[in-house]
Amino acid sequence: MSAALGLYRLQQVDSRIDQIQARLRTIQQTLENDLALRSALERYEAAETRYGNAERLLKLSETEVEKQRIKIEQTEASLYGGRVQNPKELQDLQKDTASLKRHLETLEERELEAMLSVENLEKELQAAKTDLERVQSNLKEQNRDLAQESETLRKEFERLNSEHQAVVTDIAAQALHTYEALRKQKRGIAVTTVADSSCEACGTTITPSQQQSARSTSQLFYCPTCGRILYAS
Repeated sequence: MSAALGLYRLQQVDSRIDQIQARLRTIQQTLENDLALRSALERYEAAETRYGNAERLLKLSETEVEKQRIKIEQTEASLYGGRVQNPKELQDLQKDTASLKRHLETLEERELEAMLSVENLEKELQAAKTDLERVQSNLKEQNRDLAQESETLRKEFERLNSEHQAVVTDIAAQALHTYEALRKQKRGIAVTTVADSSCEACGTTITPSQQQSARSTSQLFYCPTCGRILYAS
């Protein structure tokens, strides 16, 4: 077997390994950094925060209204209880009662606004929750498919690694060193073929004598343009 043929077989194995590793990285990134899930989760958490704040504001408004009603009851009890006889004091109590009732109206309006806000934000929270559950369900299905694909690729990766080791044992150390150096320089493609009298990698025309050199079993022949090892069958 010629050195070029051995390196060409090694190139085929390594190229597929590169493809598998790239795909596995993509799958891993997809599983860890799904943008749709992150966006849906952020919307839900924001809606949950707004709803929680609105609930606290409503409870505060309810407490203030209740306190104001108690004040009014206490003032009216003093006004109509018969214990206060002084006209001036009675007049002051009437004014206080009127003032307290006016403020109660303001507090009740705030309470109503807080109730409406809670109702609207509860609907918003429920919508965000529904959307999050939908995204999670879709992602679960997608992840199942990706997990199956990942498992298949890992099995193929293991098989190819074994094949890589088997092919390497038949290649001379110097040729292997040259191959590895070219792989780093040429974006992973160190060996290419002659197709239609041209270098398949860069398209340079390869003359008949050059093709014969590419078929040599004793030495490697390089594309005169891109510098990759040429293999001609």
